[in-house]
Amino acid sequence: MSDSHSSQSFETVAIHAGNTADPLTGAVVPPIYQVSTYKQDEVGGLRGGYEYSRSANPTRTALEENLAALEGGRRGLAFASGLAAEDCLLRTLLGPGDHVVIPNDAYGGTFRLFAKVVSRWGVEWSVADTSDPAAVRAAITPRTKAVWVETPSNPLLGITDIEATARIAREAGARLVVDNTFASPYLQQPLALGADVVVHSMTKYMGGHSDVVGGALVVNDDALGEELAYHQNAMGAVAGPFDSWLVLRGVKTLAVRMDRHSENAERIVDMLTRHARVTEVLYPGLSSHPGHEVAAKQMKAFGGMVSFRVEGGEEAAVEVCNRAQLFTLGESLGGVESLIEHPGRMTHASTAGSALEVPADLVRLSVGIESADDLLADLRQALG
Repeated sequence: MSDSHSSQSFETVAIHAGNTADPLTGAVVPPIYQVSTYKQDEVGGLRGGYEYSRSANPTRTALEENLAALEGGRRGLAFASGLAAEDCLLRTLLGPGDHVVIPNDAYGGTFRLFAKVVSRWGVEWSVADTSDPAAVRAAITPRTKAVWVETPSNPLLGITDIEATARIAREAGARLVVDNTFASPYLQQPLALGADVVVHSMTKYMGGHSDVVGGALVVNDDALGEELAYHQNAMGAVAGPFDSWLVLRGVKTLAVRMDRHSENAERIVDMLTRHARVTEVLYPGLSSHPGHEVAAKQMKAFGGMVSFRVEGGEEAAVEVCNRAQLFTLGESLGGVESLIEHPGRMTHASTAGSALEVPADLVRLSVGIESADDLLADLRQALG
């Protein structure tokens, strides 16, 4: 994080970091540099370090500076998707014979990357309940190079103590990677708690409007940042200039959006906990949630993601999803509009038959920023 923003509040940083007024026109929004190559003044004489937009692009640079500032890191990197960011990170950190600890509750795409792609080139992985520090410690081997966590997790909203897990990873000589997508940097800052790498799907809360796909990595280690940048350029899955511009636009309202997402989610959770057809509500803001105290310690609020289980099993859960009207039936999350989905048949279908398989009666909500009264009315009619 640059010194110019280190003393500023999050809301100020979100709007100003990386968003320098255009020196030519004074435009307060960074231009979209929709360009592939750049004129060089002489052989090797680059203007601002730009030669080819896979290697660097001014709009992407603005976003990367913003990402680093928001997470309190030294280097931010923007990718074409969250999975592209994860792939670059894994190929940078790991080689054949290395081992990774992954959570027993992880995004289906992350699980697929480990189980079907990374494992083919000799990287081993094992599953642990990352909400239990003892389980993480037990899963680590002499070949463990990384511990991977999501907190809150997707879709069961599990909570991992970042500070405690960072200590365990550090003792083992491994790096702690935290997927911060569900919380966003407004609610949680893993680097300050000891994490080595923060991962984001910028498609979600960072962009916030369901109109862009992107991913990010943020680190505090300059050497690791350089190594990641080398692999990013060599592999090429970079965020395009328009996508970078869209995320920069979305981030400016991240704080106010997350406040509203969290407020709406709390009202929905209150209704669901009292509904006769709901057998369990999964939300870290509930005092009954096993990770509530840890979440309260490391999060500013509890976010806009809510999962719940329905009486009647899988078909009943699917029926609830199909009956919703204001909640849009769809994958993804973190947009201003509310979404509903059945993880077992949609986002987490790839985990079927594995240790990460999700309950068949589970429904996941991404609570948007609409009127909470309207959202509650829709859920009541969907539940019947």
